[in-house]
Amino acid sequence: MKHPRILAAGLAAALLLPAAACGTTADQGTASATRNMHVVVGNQPGGGYDTMARQIAKVLAETKIVTRTDVVNKPGADGTVALQQLVNQKGQGGTLMTTGLAVTGAALANKAPVTLKDVTPIARVLEEPSIVAVSASSPYRTLADLLKAWKADPGKVPAGGGAVGGPDYTYIMLLAKAAGIDPKDVNFVQYDGGGELLPAVLGNKVGFAASGYAEWADQIDSGQLRVLAVSSAARLEGLDAPTLKEQGVDLVFANWRGFIAPPQISEADRTALIDVFRKMRDTPQWKQTLKQNGQYDAFLAGPEFGTFMSGEQDRIRQILTEAGAL
Repeated sequence: MKHPRILAAGLAAALLLPAAACGTTADQGTASATRNMHVVVGNQPGGGYDTMARQIAKVLAETKIVTRTDVVNKPGADGTVALQQLVNQKGQGGTLMTTGLAVTGAALANKAPVTLKDVTPIARVLEEPSIVAVSASSPYRTLADLLKAWKADPGKVPAGGGAVGGPDYTYIMLLAKAAGIDPKDVNFVQYDGGGELLPAVLGNKVGFAASGYAEWADQIDSGQLRVLAVSSAARLEGLDAPTLKEQGVDLVFANWRGFIAPPQISEADRTALIDVFRKMRDTPQWKQTLKQNGQYDAFLAGPEFGTFMSGEQDRIRQILTEAGAL
C-alpha cells in the first residue's frame, strides 16, 4: 500500500510562503464556528510543527469548528523566541503556539528565561514515532550497517536532528544508549527543523538523521531517502521499514505535539480553546490526517496536559545532563 500524500495542493502551496500568515476561513454564519484563532509556529516553514498547524487549520475550516485560523511562523532559538513572545501576551485568549518535545528541550538547553511552566496548557493532540533515515546513496543499507560504524567511531558518524533536547535529539541519545554508545560521544548536528535537515541528509552531510515520518513522506516514497528503522512498537502502515525491536534494539519511542496559550487567559477562553481540539479529535478529517501521517491520537487537555508537560521537562533535563548538554 503506497503511502498517501500528506499535503493537498493548496496546503503544499501554503508551505511555500516564507514566514507569512496562512489564513483559512470558514462560513462566518455557521453556528458551529466558535472563534478566530492565531497560531504561532516557532520554526521555519516546512517542519513538523508547521505542517501540523496548517493541516489543523485546514481541518478546522472544513469542519467549521473555527471561523478563521491564521498560521504564522516566528522562528528563532529553536522556538524559544516565540515562547517568550507568547508569555509576554498575557491574557490574549485568541493566540496559540505549537509545542512538543522540541520546545520543551529547547527551553532547557538554551537556558531560556521562560519554560512551559509559564504558559497555559491547552491540549496535546498527537503522538508520532520517529524514523532513522539516510539518503538513497548512503553506504548504510541496514540499521546493522549503521550501528556497526557508529559504535566503531561515534565521532565519525554525525547524527542530524532538530533542536538539542527535542524529539530528534532525545531519540538519537536513547538509541545511542540502547546500542551501547555513551551519549557524550555522539556527534549531534543541530538543524532548525525538518526543512533545513532534509538537504543535509540528501547531501550526505550527516551519517543519518532522526525525524518524524510525516515530514519526509514524499522523499521516502520517491526513493530519495531510505528508512532503516521506526521507533514504534509495530510497523507503520504504508512504510516498508522494520521497527528497532525487530532488529534487536530494545527501544520504543514517540514524539508528541500540542498547543499552549499565553498565561492568565480567562477560564472561558481556556475552555473554548480546549473544546476546539476536543471537537476536532472526533472528526473524520482529523482521523484521516493522523492515518496519512503515521501518527496517533494522544488527546490530553487542560491541567492534565500541564502535569504531563512538567514530567517531560524533568525527563528531558535528565537526558540532557547524561549527554553533557547541561
